[in-house]
Amino acid sequence: MSTNRGVALYVGIDELKAATNGVSLPLLVDALRRTLAELAPDAETHATVALAPQGTGGRDLDVVRLALHEPGAIARSKAEAEEREPQDGGGVVVDISRKRVLIDGESAAFTYKEFELLQYLVLREGSTIERSELVSALWQTSDEEAPGERTIDVHVRRLRAKLGRYEDIVRTVRGVGYRFDRHADVAIRYGVGTPSPDRF
Repeated sequence: MSTNRGVALYVGIDELKAATNGVSLPLLVDALRRTLAELAPDAETHATVALAPQGTGGRDLDVVRLALHEPGAIARSKAEAEEREPQDGGGVVVDISRKRVLIDGESAAFTYKEFELLQYLVLREGSTIERSELVSALWQTSDEEAPGERTIDVHVRRLRAKLGRYEDIVRTVRGVGYRFDRHADVAIRYGVGTPSPDRF
């Protein structure tokens, strides 16, 4: 027989959104602790910050629960990953955590920049990314090999060539740039964030 010993409250908000609301994460934690102290003075509290890789997609609350290894979130994430996995080893797997791409079960020979380009689009799924943004995000201004906005097309062509029959997962938006939309033949594997040491 089990007995309830406490409650966990997951708050999904990043530092930027908190600042937009005129607060900070430490301020939120302090306010919650003061409220709890008033309602239940004998309660013990513990706070931690959930860290996730920059650009991790999904709802803030889901990312927090997964980063803090909440069992229900982990089980759901595994089930969703299995559903998205291409059948019979076919399709494309973009493994963000291991920085690699599998095509029909085989590791693809992507260069570092090619993977970064694909990853940048994948992490911004459904958004059209302008050529100028791709250049400024993926190349340093001092980089002699930094392409112009027009030559970014060459890099995309090379990327598509390596994707082979799946080249259409990187779409051209005429006159603007490129985008990645969720595709039945594509599975995305994200790294799971880990909680930070106590900060409060």
